[in-house]
Amino acid sequence: MGRPSRRQVLRRAAGLTGAALLGSAVLSSAGTATAAVATSKRFDLADSSTEWFREIWLQDVRILQSFSFDNTNKHLYTAQLVQAGRHLPGEARTYTGTERETNGDLCITRLDWQGYIIGRMYLKGFGHGVSIAAEPSGNSAYLWTETAAVPDGNNVGYGTKIARFKFTNGAVLTPNSHLVTTYDPVPGSDHNTVAVDPVNSRLAVRHRLSGTWKINLYDLATFRSGTFTPLATITQPSVLTGVTFQGYTTFGQYLYTLDGTAYTYDSAGNRTSDSNTYLTSVDWNTGTVVQRSLSKAGESLFYREPEGLAIQIPDTSNPAAARLHIGLGSEESLTLTDKMASFYFKDVLV
Repeated sequence: MGRPSRRQVLRRAAGLTGAALLGSAVLSSAGTATAAVATSKRFDLADSSTEWFREIWLQDVRILQSFSFDNTNKHLYTAQLVQAGRHLPGEARTYTGTERETNGDLCITRLDWQGYIIGRMYLKGFGHGVSIAAEPSGNSAYLWTETAAVPDGNNVGYGTKIARFKFTNGAVLTPNSHLVTTYDPVPGSDHNTVAVDPVNSRLAVRHRLSGTWKINLYDLATFRSGTFTPLATITQPSVLTGVTFQGYTTFGQYLYTLDGTAYTYDSAGNRTSDSNTYLTSVDWNTGTVVQRSLSKAGESLFYREPEGLAIQIPDTSNPAAARLHIGLGSEESLTLTDKMASFYFKDVLV
């Protein structure tokens, strides 16, 4: 499918009119694992990838960080860090890209499944956007993201809690907005992010506690009510140690992760590296790595950085026809560096 031009995207986009909002609720509880995850098929990560969108524009021009599907309304939600120079309502000045990254300021874009922008909102002080989740509601959706960002040793803001809020076109939210419900499933943890299994109505929450990375799986409705009893807990597999973690999602019995870095180039624009993008599947019940496969999806893209995983259900009456989507960020050249987003999927279950 061809990508919309920048002019087409802007013509179809609605204006930003929201203002910062205040006040919120916090839910916090604790629990222990009490149930195994039912067996299911898994995606064959060695299967070839199919292109869905190649190089479409998002609201801001920084790299795609993550994405999630509203399969009911056929919407795609993406997360980016806010671009340098963006002046949001209520701000006294513009900020650099580095300042936005330190503060954890995110841009959320809503697109239709033709690749056109149909809404956007901004989140100030939420985090880095490594993973987000969409929960359909009526003709819109609630979004789950990290929130309450704290800068790490590299001055990059990452969330310390989880947030849920209704997507509101044009809004600018802060962590203490009355429109935001905040959850603290693992008190004292940092680098909190969230992913959704849209078929089985489950949430996965990745976090770091005392230097150890873990991913918990929850029933979505139970988590939403404020009871944080994991269905399963995985300590991040050692195969992911020392790599650049770029996203994750969950579907049935399996956790899926994405890691890798962007292509590198010399001063003449010649590529000096090959793909190091890997997909990994992990059994929720045992923590065992079931498959790890190199991905060359979108290998002809310039720059090409892996960014996010999500589950798409093209036909909600047939959830078995699920797709595991890989997000990729790219740019046109060494001098034309505004980032575009591409999406490729795998759909073979074994």
